[in-house]
Amino acid sequence: MAIKKYNPTSPSRRFMTVTTFDEITEKKPERSLTQDIRERAGRNNAGKITVRHHGNRTKRKYRVIDFKRTRDNIPARVVSIQYDPNRTANIALLSYADGVKSYILAPLGLKVDDVLYSGTEGIDIKVGNAMPISAIPVGTMIHNIEMLPGRGAQLCRSAGAAAQLMAKEGDYSQIRLPSGEVRSVLARCRATIGQVGNIDHGNISIGKAGRKRHMGWRPTVRGVVMNPVDHPHGGGEGKSPIGLPTPVTPWGKPTLGYKTRKKKNQSDKYIVRRRDKK
Repeated sequence: MAIKKYNPTSPSRRFMTVTTFDEITEKKPERSLTQDIRERAGRNNAGKITVRHHGNRTKRKYRVIDFKRTRDNIPARVVSIQYDPNRTANIALLSYADGVKSYILAPLGLKVDDVLYSGTEGIDIKVGNAMPISAIPVGTMIHNIEMLPGRGAQLCRSAGAAAQLMAKEGDYSQIRLPSGEVRSVLARCRATIGQVGNIDHGNISIGKAGRKRHMGWRPTVRGVVMNPVDHPHGGGEGKSPIGLPTPVTPWGKPTLGYKTRKKKNQSDKYIVRRRDKK
């Protein structure tokens, strides 16, 4: 989708950009595939803020997405491409030959009236089709990738994301993720052919604070402007340094590059090459 700019009629309009929504063909969602969302604004059952910077956002419905794609060998026609306020990618409404409807992430290049399939064998290597990684040729760009068979897709689900199938070795396959990390995944796991659509999402400029509030983000206050009782960086007369060897979080943990991942994580054995290795 293209990006639309506004005339600078106000300071907030000067840098604001939005997508033109050229791909969107239907505005109203399929009612049977929506659920209510309860806003908690970062608070627990006692009303205490446990997640900072969360606030209420514009009212919306959750769209139930089929991340498993287990309706094998049943043709599904693309009825419409729709906007999803809960994610960066657009979604496509499928209508199966047996009358069942479902949502999937809309890959780049998918059109209305395209026919998609999912299955274990005999499925064409076509954008939007889902199949086990063992049936996908090496070098193919894929998205919506499972990490465990039957669990549903967990990798490459955001706008513009795509991984590349690098190799197959026995029961496992090697996939290069958008971060550059190469990871081993069971070849029985399913993936979808192609790249997630809405690739211009990362080029959008929010433009004003109010638009961020509509998304559910509350303001972030810097620690150096707080009092010492509220933050380790707080206190001092006027603008003052933090007075510590390294910046820390409000709870005293190191920040800015401090690694919080476990030293001996169970999934380390599946990482063939880390993203920070050249």
